[in-house]
This record gives sequence, C-alpha cells and structure tokens, in this order.
Amino acid sequence: MHVIIKRLIKWLVRAISVFLPQARAHDLERWRRGREEMWKYRHCDYVFASYGKSGRTWVRVMISRYFQLVYKLPENILMGFDNFHRMDKRIPRIFFTHDNYLRGYTGNLDSKKDFYDKKTVLLVRNPMDVAVSQFFQWKYRMRADKKAMNNYPQHDAGISVYDFLKHEGAGLAHIIEFMNAWGRELPNIKQLLVVRYEDLRSQPEREMGRIVEFLGMQPDDACLQDTVEFASVENLRKKEQENYFWRSGSRVQAKDVNDPNTFKVRKAKVGGYRDYFDDDQVAEFNAIVDASLLPVFGYTSAEQEATP
Repeated sequence: MHVIIKRLIKWLVRAISVFLPQARAHDLERWRRGREEMWKYRHCDYVFASYGKSGRTWVRVMISRYFQLVYKLPENILMGFDNFHRMDKRIPRIFFTHDNYLRGYTGNLDSKKDFYDKKTVLLVRNPMDVAVSQFFQWKYRMRADKKAMNNYPQHDAGISVYDFLKHEGAGLAHIIEFMNAWGRELPNIKQLLVVRYEDLRSQPEREMGRIVEFLGMQPDDACLQDTVEFASVENLRKKEQENYFWRSGSRVQAKDVNDPNTFKVRKAKVGGYRDYFDDDQVAEFNAIVDASLLPVFGYTSAEQEATP
C-alpha cells in the first residue's frame, strides 16, 4: 500500500508542478521527498547520515556485500531501505539520508533532534575532498532539476572547480555548515557511531568491523576481508563499467563508460583535492576550514598536528 501511495503522490506532484512557478514546484517536490524520508525514518532500525559525496555509496556496497555473505543473498543487488529485510527478517532496515529533505519536512533545521533517539551512523569526509567530488557530480551526473532545486550552480554554468568551491549554495562553506550542525549535536545523539572516510580508506576491515558491531552483529574476519576486496576501488570501477548493479538503478552506473569523470566511483583519493588547485588556492581553502570548521572530526590543521 505504501508503494502505491508513494507513486501516486509522485505522479500528482509532477502533474501539479507543471502549472506552478519554478520556486513553488521545487518546494512541493522537496515536501514530497521529505514525506518519503519521514516514512523511512519512522520505520527504520538504523540511520546512515552523510553529506553527499562522503563515501555513502561505497559504504552501502560494503554493507550490502557483508549481508549477502552472512545471509546468502543475491550478489548484484544493493541494499535500499528494506529490500534486504524483506528477503531475511534478521537484516535491519537502514535509512540512508543526506539529512536534507527530512529536516525541511520536520522543521528541525537548527538541530539534530530527529536523530536524538535513533541509532545513527554519521559518515564524514574532508570537506575539501567532498567539495571537489561534488563538482564532478554536478558537472557530469546531476540532473538539471535537482541542481535548481538544491541551489547548485545553473545546469549549464561554465565554472571551474575553484569557482564551485567558492559557490555559496553548494561549495565549501555550505559543506562546513552541514558538518558544524552535526558537530554541535554529537553529544545529544544517544546511540551514535562516527565513521571517517579517511579511516575507512586506510583501515577498511577495522572500520567495517565497527559498523558491523554497531549494527548488532559479531564481525566475521573472513566476511570482512571478502567485503573489503569486493568493494575495492578497482573492482567497483570494473563493476560500474559492466553495469553489475543494474537491478539497483543508476546508483553505481557510469553515465559514459568512456569518460572516467562520469563514474560514480571516480578517484576515491584521500586528499585528492590538491590535484585541482595551486599552492595558494590550497592554502586559501585550508584557511577557510581552519577558521570555520568545528574541531571535532579531525580535519583542522590543529587537530592534524595533534594526531600522533
């Protein structure tokens, strides 16, 4: 019944939006998406929250693979919300969110009240790497209507990666604002696991073990090793070229198999933002992070200097 109502509302919103000014149509679409996120929020067992391009799809692949190994599920399907739970009731329902439409729907724009009593995994990544990855997502993969709805640069804007990072609506400052909103609220979330993308890259089996434990399971070393090997950057690029996850839509699907910039799994490089800027620009963005980002995630210069 929920699926039928969901599709009906989606059709109605699209039909009505044809007759509305663009701003009103965007508000209506955001409401629709927020309503759907609220349904998942109410029915989920766990929440995975992150800013876009923080490694969420990679983590989703690893979680999917781990459950496939443990519960003998089909291999070329990614975990959605409750599709794995429907195949085996022992598997939890996991709500993956960028904490965008939900907070607009609930009105909790200035707090993380929605997550205080939810078992929540927060995935974070260096905001400069996030911003650069967002640029390529915007330029090569994002639909024009989504760009307009979420205050990204215009669809055909011929801007550089530097200009993108300086953009008020989608650039570095906006990402830092998102991270600070979570940073201020960390003590208020009763059951929380913070996972850093950089730690996942350097010690994937250890970090996946932490996630598995948080999900209420005893980590299995053999399954963890297989999961990490399956989700390696090289293997996922190959899977993307082959459209291996075709049953899960376009989430891990290249827009153009001949253009590596259009891949969902592009570089996955820690500190890769340095490849796109000169020394002065890197210093400029580092200064913005140091001046603006709360020192709770390990990305400011002072935190990095204090790390042994």
